[in-house]
Amino acid sequence: MIKKAGTIYGLILGLISVFGVFIFEGGTVKALFLLAPIIIVFGGTFAATIIGFGFEKFKDIWKLIKIAYFPRQYDLEKLRDSFVNMSVISRREGLLSLDKELKRMDYVFPKKLVGYAIDGSDAESIENFAWLELKAMKERHDSNIAVFTKMGGYAPTMGILGTVMALIITLANAGGEPNLLIRNISTAFIATMWGVFSANLLWFPIADRLKKCHLEEKNMMEISLEGVLAIQRGEIPSVVRARLNSILPQSSQKNVLLALG
Repeated sequence: MIKKAGTIYGLILGLISVFGVFIFEGGTVKALFLLAPIIIVFGGTFAATIIGFGFEKFKDIWKLIKIAYFPRQYDLEKLRDSFVNMSVISRREGLLSLDKELKRMDYVFPKKLVGYAIDGSDAESIENFAWLELKAMKERHDSNIAVFTKMGGYAPTMGILGTVMALIITLANAGGEPNLLIRNISTAFIATMWGVFSANLLWFPIADRLKKCHLEEKNMMEISLEGVLAIQRGEIPSVVRARLNSILPQSSQKNVLLALG
């Protein structure tokens, strides 16, 4: 919950830092939210994304945004403890006795691996399957991240395009109504602002959040693979715990050292 709140707080801080200071220095909300530059920047960015990735991929961005800001949390320490517990049971009662433990596991991937071990698959087959899933997961995640990375590149370019268009209109009407010229110049700079803003406070941060989600899921899968292989080798519970502790993120490893101390 704290991690999710931190992400939202960061976004709010960014909005206040950009728009709040602008308004504090005498700007107006109306000046910021001119319809023409917003349509050019966001419409152009979305159009370029559809052209580059296809409409089916574009439809997924709303789901990916939700995942980025409200990701699934993996309790890796609980996962480690479940493997340690299964190592105790398997050494006492055999691998087949782990069948009832599957219902207590929270994540699909470790359930699959434990199920394969129970069914009698050898270590090499389980490892090959796990790495195939890891590879497929990485390719899928990289594809999703690339969408937002590209959008972060498209947006400032669309902002410049909006600026150039507004300046062309301004020059074409040189000598005309002063208020019209001022409005066109304002549109020009607001377009650049929206392009840079959306890239650096929306699209690039979402790509970074998705990278973080990928690493967390990768950690879960690596711990699951190592845990299953350790159980299949018949390692003692203390060795299983030590082995899995070494794969945990640094923050979790610090908690382990504090507990031991």
